Amino acid sequence: VKQNETSIFTTYSLATMVQFKAAAAALLAMNTATNAWQTATPSRIPTSSFVATKSLSSPLTTCQKKRTTLSMVLEAPPKVGGGGMFTATNAESRRVVPENVNGRPVMKVVYVVLESQYQSSMTAAVKKMNEGSSNMAVECVGYLLEELRNDDAFEQFKKDVEEANVFVGSLIFVQELAEKVVEVVQPARENLDAVLVFPSMPEVMRLNKVGSFTMKNLGQSKSVVADFMKKKKQEDGSSFEEGMLKLLRTLPKVLKFLPSDKAADARTFMMSFQYWLGGSPDNLESMLTMVGQDYVGPVKEALDGKEKMVAEEPVLLPDKAIWHPVAPSVVFETADKYFEWYNTEFCPDAGIDPKTAPTVGLILQKSHINTKDDTHYVSLISELESRGSRVVSIYSGGLDFSGPVEEFFYDSTGKPIVDTVINLTGFALVGGPASQDHKKAASVLKKLNRPYLCAVPLVFQSFEEWQSSELGLHPIQVALQVSLPEIDGAIEPIIYAGREGATGRSVPLADRVNLLADRALKWSNLRSKQPEDKKIAITIFSFPPDKGNVGTAAYLDVFDSIKAVLKQLKNEGYDVGDAPMEKEEIMEAVLNDPEARISSPELNVAYRMSTDEYYDLTPYATELEENWGPAPGNLNSDGKNLVVYGKQFGNVFIGVQPSFGYEGDPMRLLFAKSASPHHGFAAYYTYLEKVFKADAVLHFGTHGSLEFMPGKQVGMSGTCYPDRLINSLPSAYLYAANNPSEATIAKRRSYSATVSYLTPPAENAGLYKGLKELKELISSYQGLRDNEGRGPAIVNSIVSTAWSCNLDKDIDLPDLETYDAKNDSLDNRDDIVGQVYAQIMQIESRLLPCGLHTVGVPPTAEEAIATLVNIGQLDRPEDGIEGLPRVIAASVGRDINDVYRGNNQGVLNDVELNTQIVEASRAAVRALVDQSTDSTGRVKEVKDLFDEAASFFGNLIGAKKPWTEAISKAGFPNVEEDRLAPLFQYLEFCLKQVVANNELGGIMELLNGEFLMPAPGGDPIRNPDVLPTGRNMHALDPSAIPTTAAVEVSQDVVRKLLEKLAEENEGAYPESVAFTLWGTDNIKTYGESLAQVLALVGVRPVADSLGRVNKVELIPLEQLGRPRIDVVVSCSGVFRDLFINQMNLMDRGIKMAAEADEPLDQNFVRKHAMEQAEEMNVSLREAAARVFSNAAGSYSANVGLAIENGGWEDETQLQDQFVTRKGFAFNADKPGMMEQQTELFKNALKTVDVTFQNLDSSEISITDVSHYYDSDPTKVVQGLRNDKKKPMSLMADTTTANAQVRTLSETVRLDARTKLLNPKFYEGMLSTGYEGVREIQKRLRNTMGWSATAGEVDNFVFEDANSVFIDDAEMQQRLLDTNPNAFRDMVTTFLEANGRGYWETSEENIDRLQELYAEVEDRIEGI
Repeated sequence: VKQNETSIFTTYSLATMVQFKAAAAALLAMNTATNAWQTATPSRIPTSSFVATKSLSSPLTTCQKKRTTLSMVLEAPPKVGGGGMFTATNAESRRVVPENVNGRPVMKVVYVVLESQYQSSMTAAVKKMNEGSSNMAVECVGYLLEELRNDDAFEQFKKDVEEANVFVGSLIFVQELAEKVVEVVQPARENLDAVLVFPSMPEVMRLNKVGSFTMKNLGQSKSVVADFMKKKKQEDGSSFEEGMLKLLRTLPKVLKFLPSDKAADARTFMMSFQYWLGGSPDNLESMLTMVGQDYVGPVKEALDGKEKMVAEEPVLLPDKAIWHPVAPSVVFETADKYFEWYNTEFCPDAGIDPKTAPTVGLILQKSHINTKDDTHYVSLISELESRGSRVVSIYSGGLDFSGPVEEFFYDSTGKPIVDTVINLTGFALVGGPASQDHKKAASVLKKLNRPYLCAVPLVFQSFEEWQSSELGLHPIQVALQVSLPEIDGAIEPIIYAGREGATGRSVPLADRVNLLADRALKWSNLRSKQPEDKKIAITIFSFPPDKGNVGTAAYLDVFDSIKAVLKQLKNEGYDVGDAPMEKEEIMEAVLNDPEARISSPELNVAYRMSTDEYYDLTPYATELEENWGPAPGNLNSDGKNLVVYGKQFGNVFIGVQPSFGYEGDPMRLLFAKSASPHHGFAAYYTYLEKVFKADAVLHFGTHGSLEFMPGKQVGMSGTCYPDRLINSLPSAYLYAANNPSEATIAKRRSYSATVSYLTPPAENAGLYKGLKELKELISSYQGLRDNEGRGPAIVNSIVSTAWSCNLDKDIDLPDLETYDAKNDSLDNRDDIVGQVYAQIMQIESRLLPCGLHTVGVPPTAEEAIATLVNIGQLDRPEDGIEGLPRVIAASVGRDINDVYRGNNQGVLNDVELNTQIVEASRAAVRALVDQSTDSTGRVKEVKDLFDEAASFFGNLIGAKKPWTEAISKAGFPNVEEDRLAPLFQYLEFCLKQVVANNELGGIMELLNGEFLMPAPGGDPIRNPDVLPTGRNMHALDPSAIPTTAAVEVSQDVVRKLLEKLAEENEGAYPESVAFTLWGTDNIKTYGESLAQVLALVGVRPVADSLGRVNKVELIPLEQLGRPRIDVVVSCSGVFRDLFINQMNLMDRGIKMAAEADEPLDQNFVRKHAMEQAEEMNVSLREAAARVFSNAAGSYSANVGLAIENGGWEDETQLQDQFVTRKGFAFNADKPGMMEQQTELFKNALKTVDVTFQNLDSSEISITDVSHYYDSDPTKVVQGLRNDKKKPMSLMADTTTANAQVRTLSETVRLDARTKLLNPKFYEGMLSTGYEGVREIQKRLRNTMGWSATAGEVDNFVFEDANSVFIDDAEMQQRLLDTNPNAFRDMVTTFLEANGRGYWETSEENIDRLQELYAEVEDRIEGI
């Protein structure tokens, strides 16, 4: 370790202080520590007097304003060992063999623990026994749970257990490793003298054996312990460990009811648990002495006739208390006693003013205090106190910290004492790693109402391993200590402590501790500072970088929303200077011109930063030169200075975040790993923090570039760019509620607290022009189908109009020249009309988000109806709710699934019935919403239509509910009201959620230093818990997916996929399918597409005893009933960040299939893996790699960037980018790394027959964003296949209850007809002005993206778009006047589509476009 400063802690004199601990901290930090210092610990302190005893291990505290500057940066981080394993430590460092047995019997102890803090205590206890015990000698070896992944370590573990007398295990909560422990200990259990397992997975707990005491029935049938646990859990929701602690306290009562020998054995187990919880060397020595003397054969025999050593009573700290490392009492059991000492004795000596100092509450793990492994805690306390802050550090004996929070973070009047809270355990507030109660945690934290940070100590890695890992924090830790605390509402998962390899002790990471202290105090500053003095930096985005794109954010009217925020800031006393309160004027100030018709080529310049100032204020500036040369460069620069764009109003700055900088550079786009930020980007954040001196930054909308800058995936280090850029600035981030995955990246990588905003409600797309005419013709036909004169004539008109609407691409229409309906049968005519009808109803009922959302504006009644209709169509069996279409269909004796099937096949009667059901559903929901709609057309307060009094009187007079009435009037008089009741109660609740908007409130809560309530992100239609918006969005517990429901849905989709493919290929199955997996989609659907991958391979996900999905098993071929289909899975960078454990599941499942000894014509995974293994000269297992993504810290194939910015020469460049950037393989055998395996990726892709993606929600479709085509490998596969045949491209659409699989070209057509070419869509967008033109152009550009990557866009799409936006002179003028920059991009896109061969059109059209381009250029330049 490099130590480049002279001191670790700067000390001040407190005469009463004993300073051993600081010396230990220094020794540990220099990597030379031993545990010799522990011998100063007093050995037998009676429990009763423990609290009053002065600690001999007091740390030093630094003077106010002085900083520790210990460097924990390694000069040359070692390679991660173990072949890509995260944990390269070795159990041999925990092996103790007695030097001199002296005829004593030897007891061998093997222990396995999740974390390493017991290592030094256990080692010290065993060494002391070997030196001082006359009754026995002890051989001991310990394993960290994660080490058991290593084959050599696992074999050694087996050998050690076979030779052992006693096995001890604790906190074994990782399923596949728990299985390994059981696999080894179960066969040896009979021969072991004792097995002690403390809170772990039930199957590991069942290994317990102390004489006649066992837990073999735990979780299976009745047992005293299990019954007690269950009762406690029901009473107060406590976790297993909480139950154990309570059992300890009630032990005497329990033991009364057991036979005396069982009572003695049960008492031994419970005493052992108490000793273990005590954690000190003395406690562990007493535990080993007691178990050895009473249960280990050789020791018992040797003691025959001798006197046993009397084991001391456990020396325990109170279950919960306040701890401070220099306190004269070890702990304090009340806040009053603590502050009496702290404020009057400690603070004056430390130079802290108790009256004005901020107070930071810390939550600690008691085991670290018990084992005196607390240097990391001491370090942070010192840093906070050196900055003039008070600290109150609490712990809990179990894993429910809510009690101590309620007890110690308030004063005697019930007022909170703390300004910020940091949970240093890394665990969820209630329940730790085992079982959590997130609702209880969030309500406790909301009551306290203070910022809540959850920092993470490294558990499975030493800090060297973490530093050298590109992935960063270990995936198991991410799941347990990042994902779960986020569901409580925690923010900022900063790594603050590492593990010292040789001793296993915790070591503070000085630069991380400094950062954590700085950020905690910045959050508390937001609470204490007067609003008028606070400086707020609102950061907006411009993507792709262009004047017409300033203020980009998914579905958000950015400038209208900024207006709402400025108004709210002003109302709450913030200084907004002379900020305009009109949207156009705010735009004018930032853009120089509200209509983007500009006289200057730049945006408004807020600040010019000289290169001297930039290098002086930006510590990492020189490191950017490798990619960008010396500053200022040519991005965000005037040639001499770096330029910050934006406008300041009083204490509020509205700034434009620079772009990545490499969008238009073909060479940079090809790099496998993303480049560092450019100087202009770094200067922007330097300006915010060090020149403008912002108290907080508000990132405005989905999304910017900060969180996607290079660095570790999770668990940033000081060299990761998101960490360097945001540094100590508190960040609030407005994120679309339907995008939890990228919001989670922002939380973890840029330390942002997110505030969710609503996406515009989805309405039915409706019909227009020829499509509308077709519906009218079909309506006429239904009335006249039997009229032999009129019926055939109408059918001829339907066929002719369908051809003119290009429906021949979607359905098999008869030949226009030769067909005459009067020569056709009635059944055939019905069939043609039914197919056309099904197609246009598919277009009409397609959901379409209309317009853009403004922050703080709840939806209108009409918008609420659209949302509730979509919520009401889904069955929710887990809540006992049937979907509205199902109940209505049942009233006419039909099953809705049969109706959907007939509708999809174009059966005229079923299409008509489905249409009637849809209309009846809308009428019913409208009837519900109308009851609460006010005169302005909005729902302010929801009327309770299920209150008992109203129901009683209604029943008395036989009145039907308004929705039942509406359904009856729509043609379904027999619908059952009782069957509708659960659904409409649910819809009434959802309506309350829809209108309860807290977006402005949520922003202000964060800016005022308060706790923002957590909420899931996702699709509000699938999961209405996403509403109301304005809360701190989180993803889900990654170990919870795929859910059982998701597996069922995925099986249905896979069946439809294979049916469609069999139809197209004469009944043959595809051999290989290329999949794209997205983070957000899998959050919204709870893992449906992940489950589809497993289903194709013929693998079943299996939940463990805690309900977590972390293992897979092969479905036997006879049960599967078809061959195993090979897959090539391309995971988005976001999926990789959030679901690396699920990548592990897929990889294990696919390799399991590859290694199954099955016929090759029934197992295409094995067939291809064997071919590739031979061709590439690698093992079968290596050749079976099928799960790929970007390098850690990099995102996307950059194909979207190239197309959006025109930075590409030809399709070959795009295809090279895809395989280079997405060709990093995940390997479950080496989970610590993503290895570049481009050749393996290409070899896997060249066998692909089908490319496949999922569409899961109505808000984001395939032309709304570039992501879908960015990761589409269709043309890549075509180029790699030996026969150069283009694979079939399919999309699963699960946006409605009627899930379908369509071809990609069908989906593109559907999307174009419902959005780009649909007046309802483009007029809705144009009504928002400047942003709306950009949204229309974005869809045109994304449509061209599909031409580039898949070649699946029909010519008529571009032709019709040209007719709508270019041929129409009035429309052309509107676009030009509203946003000339975006209109120029639109003209460019048309010309580019033609130039690249994607659109064939007339010379006349091209000439007009070229003239128009020159005209717009002149307009923009002011000529």
